Amino acid sequence: MHGQKLGTVLATNLLWMVFAMSEDLKIEVGPSSKIAAHIGGSTKLTCTVTGCEAPVFSWRTQIDSPLWGKMQNQGTMSILTMDPVGLENEHSYLCTAKCGGKEVEREIKVDLYSFPRDPEIEMSGPLIVGKPVTVTCKVPKVYPSERLEIEFWKDGSHHPGELHDVEEDTDKNNLETKGLKMIFTPTMEDMGKSLTCEAKLPMDELDFEPKERRTTQILQVNIVPKNTNISITPSNTVQEGDSVTMTCSSEGLPPPQIFWSKKLDSEDSLPLSENATLTLVGMRKEDSGTYVCEAKNQFGKSRKEVEVTVVKPLTVEISPGPKIAAQIGDSLVLTCTTMGCEAPFMSWKTQIDSPIGGTVHNEDSKSTLTINPIGLENEHFYLCTASCGNKKVEKGVQVELYSFPRDPEIEMSGPLIVGKPVTVTCKVPKVYPSERLEMTFWKEGSHHPVELLDIVENAEGNNLETKGLKMIFTPTMEDMGKSLTCEAKLPIDEMDFEPKERKTTQILQVSIPPRNTTISIHPSRTVLEGENVTITCKTFSHPPAVIVLKKVDVDNEVTMCSKNGTFTLYHVTPDDTGVYIINVSNEVGNDSGQIEISVMEIPKYFSPQLLALYCLSSLVIPATGMVIYFARKANHKGSYSLVDALKSKV
Repeated sequence: MHGQKLGTVLATNLLWMVFAMSEDLKIEVGPSSKIAAHIGGSTKLTCTVTGCEAPVFSWRTQIDSPLWGKMQNQGTMSILTMDPVGLENEHSYLCTAKCGGKEVEREIKVDLYSFPRDPEIEMSGPLIVGKPVTVTCKVPKVYPSERLEIEFWKDGSHHPGELHDVEEDTDKNNLETKGLKMIFTPTMEDMGKSLTCEAKLPMDELDFEPKERRTTQILQVNIVPKNTNISITPSNTVQEGDSVTMTCSSEGLPPPQIFWSKKLDSEDSLPLSENATLTLVGMRKEDSGTYVCEAKNQFGKSRKEVEVTVVKPLTVEISPGPKIAAQIGDSLVLTCTTMGCEAPFMSWKTQIDSPIGGTVHNEDSKSTLTINPIGLENEHFYLCTASCGNKKVEKGVQVELYSFPRDPEIEMSGPLIVGKPVTVTCKVPKVYPSERLEMTFWKEGSHHPVELLDIVENAEGNNLETKGLKMIFTPTMEDMGKSLTCEAKLPIDEMDFEPKERKTTQILQVSIPPRNTTISIHPSRTVLEGENVTITCKTFSHPPAVIVLKKVDVDNEVTMCSKNGTFTLYHVTPDDTGVYIINVSNEVGNDSGQIEISVMEIPKYFSPQLLALYCLSSLVIPATGMVIYFARKANHKGSYSLVDALKSKV
């Protein structure tokens, strides 16, 4: 049984061998019969056999040098791995496969190259305008280096360069680093332009990528500080107490930093500022000297000096000033004094170049402008100019006008009479500016309603206005002795003058015409010859009335005057018999009355009957006189009332 099985196996193997020998033994290599391998990389060569189940593989170089690789067989395939690829791997490799008595062989050509990185651009230093610089483009670890092509391009245009070898530490493969070098002088036009290094390894017979590499660098051009300049305001000659501003500018990239200093007598410098602008205030004589501006950046520096001289200032002062309030019609003298110059040229003008309207007098370092009288045309800003050599200074004074020359004036349309309306006017003459005037009437501390009245008067050609207030009131006895005040204000706070308030006070003198006049006589109206007769007149009036007694007698007119209203007729005679008229008057009115006196002659001899008749007549005659008096008064007034006549006197 065992022998039968062994025979079967041998027969089967024999049949396979016959079948296999009947098929051709073939060999294929990969990835192709010719490959390009990158030095330092990894490459696998494959060899595949058909027509044999268990071939025997072997690898060798055409010149029988070491393989410098690792072989691995997998059935009908054999793999030769070179990792890393080195210069020693540049050969024609032969793969041999044997099967039975047959042997087949195929060749794989391995070509090497190295082009691992983009070009590297290096510069010998920073790019500075006007300073030559060497620019190098390096292509590291290139192989075959003799096939390398390098070019420089600046902003799209070809730039010539010199190809050279660059010595660097190399790896075990001794790969070269090739470089291209050029020298150029940067300009401002190069700022921002592109510099490109382009490298090519044009090996068309080899299949690899990339065969071109490039590096582009944007040019950053720098400028050493230059054209450093100093501007100074107002000038390098400064007056004591003034300020000076010095500004330093310089061109450079990157922008330079500015440093200010002042030279000292010891040749040292005193640092002052790190700003472009240096301002010095309140200059003194010792601040004179040399000031240095130094502009620096990391590529260089530049400096500039300026000489500053501090001198005594040329100044002018105006007095009074700088603003003065002048009253229209007054005289004004403006004095301009120059300091810092012995013989200045001085002049006056208005800011709007209108006529100055005054007289100028110059003497030494003073100039006076006299305006007399001041008018509305003189309300200006006046400038005094002083010139000394090439120096010129001005000082101004504002002349503002006002007019408030007198206290208010109170006028009345007539005397103050109890019960009779009167118009009271308060005037403020020649006031300016009239629209700023404020007026008020006051009577014994109480405000009185008034009506504003504009009164225009021509004041010496200046057309100054006279403003007025008026009121109408009816005086009463209670107004007697009270005060009436007119207050005027010119409240212009922005102007300095006095007074800004004026007032006038008037004590009210209220008048009363004579009234309630009465006449009395002592003894009776019929008297005996030789007696004394006293006539008394009483009346109510203000001011006190003047009382005049007058006898109506064409041939023998008698007139008497009394302040107290009492008249005495001494030792009367029959010639004193008659009608007496009393006139009572003051400035605002009058009143009158009359009385009749009868003087009886005393007979040398008279009886008791005659004495009785005398006594009777002394009663009848006065009564008759009273009737006549009141009848005449009734005729004068148009009516008569005994009741009214007997009323109490006020």
